[in-house]
Amino acid sequence: MTRDESGPKTQPGVEPSVDQKTRRVQRFWPLVSALAVLVVAVLIGTLVMLRGAGNPLGFDTEWMDEIIEHRNPFWEVPSLAMNYLGGGLIGVFIVPIGVIAALCLFRRFWAAVYFAVATILSAALVQLLKGIFGRARPEEILVHADFGSFPSGHVANATTMAVVLAIILRRSWVWIVGIVYVILMLLSRTYLGAHWLSDTFGGLLLGAGVAVIVWAPIANKLYRENESPHLFVFVRG
Repeated sequence: MTRDESGPKTQPGVEPSVDQKTRRVQRFWPLVSALAVLVVAVLIGTLVMLRGAGNPLGFDTEWMDEIIEHRNPFWEVPSLAMNYLGGGLIGVFIVPIGVIAALCLFRRFWAAVYFAVATILSAALVQLLKGIFGRARPEEILVHADFGSFPSGHVANATTMAVVLAIILRRSWVWIVGIVYVILMLLSRTYLGAHWLSDTFGGLLLGAGVAVIVWAPIANKLYRENESPHLFVFVRG
């Protein structure tokens, strides 16, 4: 007998069960959706460049005008905190390494591989698109940042991490915390003038797309690892 990756054992030449087919379809459509959102992310960047060398779109300028009008020292503190949390030494090294170490500690080795690959791929694609589009950042920026405004690396990183952890842990509260974290990161990047609003949308789509695309080929391994008895307390506790 051989073992089908998506379910119970099957004999060679035997038609897969309805349950096996259903699982394959359930993996297929998220993958298609992920590829679609990546395409949309690239199309947003292309549209921005076609409108005139990266000049802001109408809703970009309207949103930035609102941000500038309501800037207040009180909001700069949490925005700067998100800036350091999502980038630099903390966001690029300390947080990812901490998450990977925690997953390995609980013997979630495939989950650790998934998180590492998704995080690295997301960051690589962000830098690739920044180089391709070369969009200038807003003049009202309040922090130091490298060249390339589209897409937002902070938002892409936050979204990738949120989606990956939600898929790994399969808990409603993880999804809620992840969504809140991504929204706060999006708002902080535009508040600090580090990105146009369209940059953050591009980062969000890219981060979510990468998380699902990397998940698809190892979904069964993650599922079996998640169902291991020694993970009961960590996942469901």
